[in-house]
Amino acid sequence: MRLARLLYLLGLALAIVAPLRLWVAEPIYIASASMEPTLPVGLHALLDRLTLRLRAVRRGDIIVLRPPVGEAQDSVKRVIALPGETVELRAKKVFLDGRELDEPYVEHTRPGERLEGDDLGPITVPPASLFVLGDNRDESRDSSVWRDDEGRRVFFVAGKDVRGLVRGFF
Repeated sequence: MRLARLLYLLGLALAIVAPLRLWVAEPIYIASASMEPTLPVGLHALLDRLTLRLRAVRRGDIIVLRPPVGEAQDSVKRVIALPGETVELRAKKVFLDGRELDEPYVEHTRPGERLEGDDLGPITVPPASLFVLGDNRDESRDSSVWRDDEGRRVFFVAGKDVRGLVRGFF
């Protein structure tokens, strides 16, 4: 009797939790410094899967994505440019359609060094794609530095590879 009740409760819990994790939200752990200082290493947060079913991705959103190259793990990045927008990086500053983007959240841990992703473009974001960067620009693998296995630059994330928004830090 006790085992049957335990199995029933376990099944009920799974029937509730599994759909919630699949369609609504799931816990995530920030494992890299690429989004510091906004999201420090070790922070626990929620991956919001529901909001982007109700609205499109917006510039400034912090998203969880499947990187187009390299890492097998999901990444957390900030959306910088949307389809049709032209983005350029000049001396570590981001310009969107010719205007410098105000980014009070950005950190440069190596401000005196010239790094690969410090200068780029101008490039226009294609349809159904996004240009994303980490807030810790000098320590982030993102649209400014991604390369495929043959060394070709990969600037954009496909919209279909966005898993959701980062929300609810704890």
